[in-house]
Amino acid sequence: MDVGELLNYQPDRGATRSREEDGGEEDMRSAKQQKLQTARHRDGPGTGVEGSTDMRDGDDSTADRKKILEKLMDQDEDDPEAEPVDESSVKKMILTFEKRSYKNQELRIKFPDNPEKFMESELDLNDIIQEMHVIATMPDLYHLLVELNSVHSLMGLLSHENTDVAIAVVDLLQELTDIDTLHESEEGAEVLIDALLEGQVVALLVQNMERLDEQVKEEADGVFNTLAIIENMAEFRPGLCTEAAQQGLMQWLLKRIKAKMPFDANKLYCSEILAILLQNNDNTRELLGELDGIDVLLQQLSVFKRHNPSTAEEQEMMENLFDALCSCLMLSANRDRFLKGEGLQLMNLMLREKKMSRTSALKVLDHGMIGPEGADNCHKFVDILGLRTIFPLFMKTPKKMRSSGASEKEHEEHVCSIIASMLRNLKSQQRSRLLNKFTENDCEKVDRLMELHFKYLEAVQQADKRIEGEKHEMVRRGEILDDNMEDEFYLRRLDAGLFVLQSICYIMVEISNSGLSQLQQRVHQILNLRGGSVKVVRHIMREYAESIGDGKSDDFKEAERKRIMDLLENF
Repeated sequence: MDVGELLNYQPDRGATRSREEDGGEEDMRSAKQQKLQTARHRDGPGTGVEGSTDMRDGDDSTADRKKILEKLMDQDEDDPEAEPVDESSVKKMILTFEKRSYKNQELRIKFPDNPEKFMESELDLNDIIQEMHVIATMPDLYHLLVELNSVHSLMGLLSHENTDVAIAVVDLLQELTDIDTLHESEEGAEVLIDALLEGQVVALLVQNMERLDEQVKEEADGVFNTLAIIENMAEFRPGLCTEAAQQGLMQWLLKRIKAKMPFDANKLYCSEILAILLQNNDNTRELLGELDGIDVLLQQLSVFKRHNPSTAEEQEMMENLFDALCSCLMLSANRDRFLKGEGLQLMNLMLREKKMSRTSALKVLDHGMIGPEGADNCHKFVDILGLRTIFPLFMKTPKKMRSSGASEKEHEEHVCSIIASMLRNLKSQQRSRLLNKFTENDCEKVDRLMELHFKYLEAVQQADKRIEGEKHEMVRRGEILDDNMEDEFYLRRLDAGLFVLQSICYIMVEISNSGLSQLQQRVHQILNLRGGSVKVVRHIMREYAESIGDGKSDDFKEAERKRIMDLLENF
C-alpha cells in the first residue's frame, strides 16, 4: 500500500450509513477518523510510514514523510476525540448517550419488525458507548454517570435485544470497574459500585450471559469480560460476594463448569470466580451445598483421577476447583454431602493413582476430617481402607509430590493433621485398627513420628530464636509489643512448622495413652536417646490447648482443653 492509498484508505463498514441529521460533514469526519485509526493502529505514525516505504521501492523522501505527518496532525486537530476530557465534555457525552439510547428504544418500539428503521440508531448508540470508554481514564468523574442516571441506562441496555449492544456495555463496565482505576479514586469508585449494586447489576449480567452463545468469539469475550466485572467488584468490595451468589451467579457458574464444552479461558475464569465467592463466606458455601455444588465439583475433579491436566491453564482450573471444595468443607453440612457423594472414595483413589491431583486430594481429606464435625468422614475413611493409602505417604514424602509444586512441609502437615484427626475422632474397632498400624514392623511408624518431631522442633526453635532477637531489638528502640504484633509472631511460628509440630506432639500423646504399652515405651525411649524432653512436648501441647477452638463455642473449647490436659497427665 503506497502513501496515497494509506491516506485515502477507508475500511469497509458493511452497510452504508447515511446520517440525515448530521449531514455530509459528519461523513467526512468519520472517514478522517478511520484514516487516522488506520495509521494509529500501526506502530505509531513514524513506523507506519516506514512500513509503507518498505513496501514501495524505498525511494520516498523525508519531505513526503513530513507531509504525511502534517496531514495526520491536521486530522488530529479536526478529530473530536482529541478534545480534552473534562467535566463539561463528559456531561456532553453522557447526554448524547442518553439521547441515542432513547431514540433507539423509541424506534424499536415503533418499528419492531423493520430493522432498517432502527439499525442506524443502533450503530449510533454503539458508537457513543465506545466513546464513553474515555470516562474510565477519569474515575473522579464517575459521580456524573450516577447523577445523570446513565448507570441505570447502561444496566438497562444489558437486556437489549441486540446482544452486540449488551456486549458493548459489558466492555465499558469492565473498563470502568478495572481494579487499578477504582483505586485511583476511592470516592468515585464507591459511588459507581453503590449505583451498580443498587440496580442489581449481577442479576442483569447473569441474565445476559445466559443468552450468549460462546461458540461466537465476540459473545465468548462478552462472558469473559462479564466475569472480569464481577471479579473487579468482589476485589474492591468483598462483602458483595453473598449478594452476587444469591442473584443467580452461583447457579450459572456451576452450570457453566459442568457444561460439556471443551476446556477454555472462560471455564478457567469460572473456577476462579467460584473459589473467590466461597472464600471465608459461610453463606455462599451453604448456597453451593443446596445447589448440589459438591457433586458438581467432585464430577469435574474425577477427570483428574487417572489423567494429569494437559496444560498449565487446566492445572490452574483443577487447583481452583480443589480450593473451592476445601472452602465448602469448612461448613459441617457440606461434610455430609461430601460423604454421601463418595468424595472420600475419590480422594483415596487420587492418592493411590499418584497423579498431579494427589497433593490437592490430601488437602481435601485434611479439611474433610478435621474437628469433631469430621468424625463420620474419619470412620468412613478407615472403612474404605484409607489407612493403607495414608501411612505409606506418612512414612515417606513422594518425590513426585515435591516436583508438582507442593513443599515437603505442606505434604507432612496434611498427613500428620489427617492422622491426628483420626486419633481424635475414631471410636471402637476403627480406632483399634489405626493404633495397630503404629505397632506394625517393630513400631516403624513411631520411629518415623519421632524423626518428624525432632525435624520440626529444630525448625520452630530456630524461628523462636529469630523472633526473640527481633523482640529485643524492638524493645531497645522503645517500640511497644502489642497484641497485633504478638499475633503476627505466633503466625510466623505456625508457618515455620509449629502447626505440624503440634499435630505430631498430639499423635505422640494420643498413642501413649492408647493402652498399648510398647507405643509409649518407644516414644520415651527415642526421646531419651535423642536428648529430647517430655517437658518440651507438654509445653507445646499446653500452648496448643490455649489456642484451640477458634470460632468454636466456649463449652467446646473448655472440654477440648480438659481432654488434652488429661492426656498430658499420663504422658
